[in-house]
Amino acid sequence: MSGYTIPSVIERTVNGTERATDIFSRLLSDRIVYIGTPIDDGVANTVIAQVLHLENESRDQPIQVYVNSSGGDVQAMLAIHDALAYVRSQIAVTCVGQVVAAPVLLLAAGTPGLRAVLPHARVVLRPLEASGRGAIPDLILATEEVERLRRQIEQLLADATGRPREQVRRDLERERVLDAQAAVAYGLADQVLFTRPTP
Repeated sequence: MSGYTIPSVIERTVNGTERATDIFSRLLSDRIVYIGTPIDDGVANTVIAQVLHLENESRDQPIQVYVNSSGGDVQAMLAIHDALAYVRSQIAVTCVGQVVAAPVLLLAAGTPGLRAVLPHARVVLRPLEASGRGAIPDLILATEEVERLRRQIEQLLADATGRPREQVRRDLERERVLDAQAAVAYGLADQVLFTRPTP
């Protein structure tokens, strides 16, 4: 978290004593998972564990996922995507701030009707790039892997948005920045939230 101190919340227990809880644990007790960093294996493992725990507690109550992520590892993001699809609980996903590149799939992975963006959020579609150095055969393998991942992402986004895969492929060829309304129009989200819905 780049040196950011994780805040604590002081709660009063039923017997009147106080206890300090980190903010992420407090949110988890309300069935909220917050992703506020680029996604790597560590973030993916934590998010997957939280989602599985919440489903185990109650599969009938929705899990709320808030995302503000500037990118990250595609394979780690796909692991989270698969976990969200795997659990039986409904998944309400809200983009707070931005989702850039691979994390766009997490917004689209929410239960239809429960995918939202806040009014000033931005959703950035970005091409998947091959990077690496080494011998030519290794570079060829890396390029083939990027192409395989690109096809997977295109298909997942096409399925989530209802758009033809070829259109999604074209849209991912260059960076494309969508504001909140455009993200809804594209089919990545279902609504723009101006205030938090009342339960």
